[in-house]
Amino acid sequence: MNKEKLLYENSKHALQSDNIIAITNRHLCSRPFMEQLERVCKLHPHAIVLREKDMPEAEYLSLARDVIALCKKYDVQCMLHSFINVAMELEHPYIHLPLPILEAYVKKIVSGNISTGMSKSTDNYQQFFKVIGTSVHSVEDAIKAEQLGATYMTAGHIFATDCKKGLPPRGLDFLKNVCDAVEIPVYAIGGINIASNDNSTAYDAMPHISVPRLADVMECGATGGCIMSGMMRI
Repeated sequence: MNKEKLLYENSKHALQSDNIIAITNRHLCSRPFMEQLERVCKLHPHAIVLREKDMPEAEYLSLARDVIALCKKYDVQCMLHSFINVAMELEHPYIHLPLPILEAYVKKIVSGNISTGMSKSTDNYQQFFKVIGTSVHSVEDAIKAEQLGATYMTAGHIFATDCKKGLPPRGLDFLKNVCDAVEIPVYAIGGINIASNDNSTAYDAMPHISVPRLADVMECGATGGCIMSGMMRI
């Protein structure tokens, strides 16, 4: 068995868990993006967040339609990201919104300045969206997110990560404070990697692949963790 296949087969056993959310970034993939996402779906994470927010909306709509169908095939929850109009058009009630977007959208809803355009005859975004995720970077953010109707949140970044080069991680104490402040599920993000038990990276074919920092974040009260780079290269 070649190294790549060994990595993939071992990872399937480590990652079949409701404790993992996969975050997409097509720029990190060495394979065609949909091929990579199918590999991720076969690991059965709790959800895949389609975070291709640099795409034009029309392009994202086309991609989202394909990814939703793929996720349904493997019974994996697909969270669209940022593009509220796309979610509405596809009648897909699962969305992850950066906190400023969530706050602005709720204000428009409350003021009556926006209509969802829903076929279900409601302008109540909470009645349409079954799951609303958001991202927080402080305890104050977390409290606000819960008040705005978020049903889960990601909190970070917890550990040092190449995605946030030069920015110090907020750490586990921060994560515990966020978890203690809210009732909804919290998923840690930032520096949570697929790795072997000798701390080498996931991209080496090792016999025992796991997510060693997952236990640390769950001890702080987090429901689980988010993985981007590892999922885009598995």
